[in-house]
Amino acid sequence: MPHLLRFLLLSATPANVGRIISQIREQLKFVGVVDPRAARSKKLKGKASATSTDGAILDALRSGLRFKNMLCEAFLKELKLVDHARDHKVIDVWLIMLIYANGGALQKSAEKILKSKILQGYIRETLFHQCIHGNTELVKLVGSLITHIGSGISYEVSSALDIMISLTSNNSEELIPIASHITGILDYLESFHEDNLRKVYEIFCQLALAAGFNTSSGGSSVANELLMVVRKQVSNPDMKYKRMGIIGALRIVSAIADANAAVNYSSSQQPNCEEALGLLNMTVNSCKFVTLPLILLYDELSALFESNVLHSAIIEWVGEHVAEFDTLFLADLEDGQLSEKYLCESIEGELWMNLDGNISPVCVNILPLVSTSQQRSQACLQILPSQFLLLTTIERSGSEGSLGGINALLGCPLHLPSTKNLDESRWGSLSALEKKTVCHSLYFAINWIRELLNAFSTQVAARVVNVSQRVRDETAVKLLKRLRNLILLEILLNTLLKIYPLSLPELRYLGNYSGSTSSSKFNTGKKMEEDNMEGPSSNKRQKGRKDKAASDKLNSDEKLKQSTILDAFKRAGVTITQETKKASSRPLPSGMTSKDVESEANNPGELGHIDLMAAPVQLDMQRFKFRTLHVNCLSLLKYSEFQDSTYPYHESELPLYLYLLRDLNNKLDHVNPSSKPFFNNSQAKSTRAHCQKSTEDLSKIQPLFSSLRKHLDGSISMMKDRSDSSPDNWSSHSDSAGNPHIPYVMVSKSSIATSVFKEVLGCYRKLLGTPDLLNQANMSALKELLQTFQPTENFDDDLSEFRPPLVPSNVDYLYCGAFKMFEAIMDAVCLFSHILASDVLITMQSILNSIIMLLEKYGESNGKNMHVGCSKEIIPFVKKQLRLSAHKLLTSDFPNEDTENGWQSKGDLIPRILQIYLRNSESTSVLLDELACSVLPQVASLKSKSTTQELSHGFPTLCSSTFHSWYRVLHEENLGNFNKMVKQALKTTSQSGVAVENVMDDIFKSVKVFVSLTNICKIHEKVAMHAMAVKYGGRFIDAFLKAFNFLETQFGQHGGDIVKMIKELQKATRIIQTICAEAKGYKRTMITSKIPATKRSMERFLFQVKALLEHCSNVERCWIGNLKHKDLHGHVVSSQVYGDVDGDPNDAEQEQMETDPETPADENDNIVDDDETENEATPLDD
Repeated sequence: MPHLLRFLLLSATPANVGRIISQIREQLKFVGVVDPRAARSKKLKGKASATSTDGAILDALRSGLRFKNMLCEAFLKELKLVDHARDHKVIDVWLIMLIYANGGALQKSAEKILKSKILQGYIRETLFHQCIHGNTELVKLVGSLITHIGSGISYEVSSALDIMISLTSNNSEELIPIASHITGILDYLESFHEDNLRKVYEIFCQLALAAGFNTSSGGSSVANELLMVVRKQVSNPDMKYKRMGIIGALRIVSAIADANAAVNYSSSQQPNCEEALGLLNMTVNSCKFVTLPLILLYDELSALFESNVLHSAIIEWVGEHVAEFDTLFLADLEDGQLSEKYLCESIEGELWMNLDGNISPVCVNILPLVSTSQQRSQACLQILPSQFLLLTTIERSGSEGSLGGINALLGCPLHLPSTKNLDESRWGSLSALEKKTVCHSLYFAINWIRELLNAFSTQVAARVVNVSQRVRDETAVKLLKRLRNLILLEILLNTLLKIYPLSLPELRYLGNYSGSTSSSKFNTGKKMEEDNMEGPSSNKRQKGRKDKAASDKLNSDEKLKQSTILDAFKRAGVTITQETKKASSRPLPSGMTSKDVESEANNPGELGHIDLMAAPVQLDMQRFKFRTLHVNCLSLLKYSEFQDSTYPYHESELPLYLYLLRDLNNKLDHVNPSSKPFFNNSQAKSTRAHCQKSTEDLSKIQPLFSSLRKHLDGSISMMKDRSDSSPDNWSSHSDSAGNPHIPYVMVSKSSIATSVFKEVLGCYRKLLGTPDLLNQANMSALKELLQTFQPTENFDDDLSEFRPPLVPSNVDYLYCGAFKMFEAIMDAVCLFSHILASDVLITMQSILNSIIMLLEKYGESNGKNMHVGCSKEIIPFVKKQLRLSAHKLLTSDFPNEDTENGWQSKGDLIPRILQIYLRNSESTSVLLDELACSVLPQVASLKSKSTTQELSHGFPTLCSSTFHSWYRVLHEENLGNFNKMVKQALKTTSQSGVAVENVMDDIFKSVKVFVSLTNICKIHEKVAMHAMAVKYGGRFIDAFLKAFNFLETQFGQHGGDIVKMIKELQKATRIIQTICAEAKGYKRTMITSKIPATKRSMERFLFQVKALLEHCSNVERCWIGNLKHKDLHGHVVSSQVYGDVDGDPNDAEQEQMETDPETPADENDNIVDDDETENEATPLDD
């Protein structure tokens, strides 16, 4: 057969190549089968069969395809015509692989076709399984997988490991003879993150178990080598290797101590449980005096007991190990009071947050451990949360899920510094060590409560057999009180860190993001001195100083201009919230130096009033060190402290729900895959392993949908109330939670209701944007999410235009219902807050994006997709309503809090609204033409601040403070719209004359818009505007150059229109040339940095125009002449030297900024950062 194939391929001609390819696909049954016993024989041990028939066939095909592109092209052409999965054969996959492996010009075509076929569902997973059936090329396959595993590309490594796990699970017997090849994976362990490390050890454990740990087969050598490597890693003092050893050791323990091992393996293969105990004991002993590895070990053990049923001997051993918890961290109480032996001499302490009163037998003894022997006690407290997590896991595994045996810990008090130390007059008199003790005590208390919530929320999140409904309700009420404690502690610590910056110890292992790999005794992780938080740094000074004079002026403040801790967090991969960014970039008051800041930090009067619901900026910068809240804690969104109350919603509970909603928002950021997808397509964003994890997360979040609706409705009703006085407030219920009375802690009803409203909208948008929610398996979750957010009133009359009518049980009906509900909310909210109404509009856009993603995912082409019950007809309906809503916001008068000055700090809301308005219009070209040619020039020409003049154009949101945003968005949208036109023009070359005329008309409109926007620079003299004109001018010219082939083919019929278009475009290029010349003269670097690329584009444009006219026209239309140098106003300038640029530094800085005297400072900052916003993600998806 191989010789016959080689003869056929070499004799192929253009006349018979199609028939040859067709016959090969039909007649060649390529499914390799090799005897596994022969593969394991001594002669073939560790090698593939070099004489296998299938291997020879593949070699013949590869050599034939390598030298004849005609064969490859014929095969790819035939493959494109196959439009059913049943018509694809195994040989199709192998031929694509061979063409790709041979390289050459067709490599990308083969890759593109394979991806397309997979995404369309024509080539499925079963076909790949048939390709590797048997052991024919198993060594090559494993070698290729190991190459991908060592590539260092995260998504490629993860996918290859998933495939290897599948192979070892299903074909372990065949892999045992070639185990020596697989051990090459161990060479790459150092570069793997924790998830991939677990996969690697899973592969080796499966191989070892398949052969038996106690036999002398090939798998035994794998087991011996694995145990040797893990023991070396665990005993290594370097944290990098120790973490690999901990993960590997526990994975081995889970494999050999699995309670179901006796069922899965024969008696000769059953591992010895004593071996697991020995390995576990060695691991614990190696981490006993090293804090971070011990935290990692306890957390990994907790996860192991959650997911596996282990041998009883392992559970008993771990239980005995954590039994010392009470002696380390708890103190006995006598009638609810501390005995004298637990009192702290260095700083006064007291019991905080006692939920059980005098009946509480113990307290958590935090203060004495913090204040005595700082290094050792801090290391001891660092393991407190992780050891408690392991303790609760063991307790639940031995009590059928109940935590009744340790229930006293939920309500017991905490021994913390006295609240007298938080008094403004007392704080300033504390020493540095005492301040550090107070901060660390609050920090450890915060994380203790977070672990309490994690542990006991399992009792209320799901029904436990041994827990009655009454106990569940009581536990839920206590958890809500603990949540009150947590909120107060966090805001207090955040306030103290503002005036006394301090690096907090790590309480969880940070993986590859940990700042320290040192493992000295009682190491606290990333040891950062306080000076790093507030003093000088060894990093380089920030770049971008405008001139030497300005640098000299700022020398006194040099310390404040160093790279901050925020920059270090970003390099470490830590998520920084928007509030943190704003706070970290906030400039110092005029004239303040670092010494002034230090003295101000020690001012006892700086505590001031504390807003309980303000974003904890200081804590957020170190949030990565905190213990994380589990998803189970979010079940508290369904509970209320007032079980028998007739009121549906309580103001005092809003802070609790807001805290949980913020945490849910952060968790939803991690539901979507963070790594680069293997396929550059929105339909294939997740690896298989991630899809499974994401599906699990969605299943845990799904019960919260109704709670989100409840809190949305409650927050709206409270915002409508608008009154801040209510007997049901935070303070009236804080005492019942054991919170100490701190008079300067406040909470605003209106602001907290607004925050809850925005958090719910953010969660809803992120849920709709989750790709896995659109999978067929999660369709019920999507329907439930949409069903939960439906209007209370019937809206069928609004859907009367659909024929046939939409079915209420279908997804398209539910999408329309959700859209109508948010439309009604926007109308109600717009009466008192334009900003919140904008947030609702963005949520409505996310509904449209979800509809488009759903229809694209399932390849809908004929109207109705029966698999998901969604019709394309709803897209025009939703777009129309969205356009009207956006227009309503743009043309509405602001409420009092959203006046013109208010828009200066609202970020990108106006650009988003404008983008929604433009992208959902019936004709974007017409709308751009109206706004750029008629509306914008009115505002640009206004020199006064007359309200009547500004409103004459009909858009109150378009004013001097928002003009910059409008100008940028119109440029971006016109450029994007023009690029689409150019693509359409290249497709319409061979179509009817009407289609060509429509394209020509649209291109001319886009050119007019560009010229009008550029012409505004004549009357608008801000440097930022000129910089945008130069930047987008170059991009527009680049896009126009792509249309020259189309213009050349149409010049015969539309020559006059094309010449007119070029002349119109020349008006803009002249203005851009003038701007560039002035920018060079005045040394406006904001513009000059964009000049080279724009100049190159205009030079290419000039030569293209000349070539077009000379090639297509007999009339001399193009000539070269000398033009007078003029400024933007048309005045002749005798020289391009624009004044003295080396004058006073203040004047130079003012020239660079080029701001209107009426423009506020905040706006100037936004203008200067134009380059930063250039690379940001577009708010909407086309």
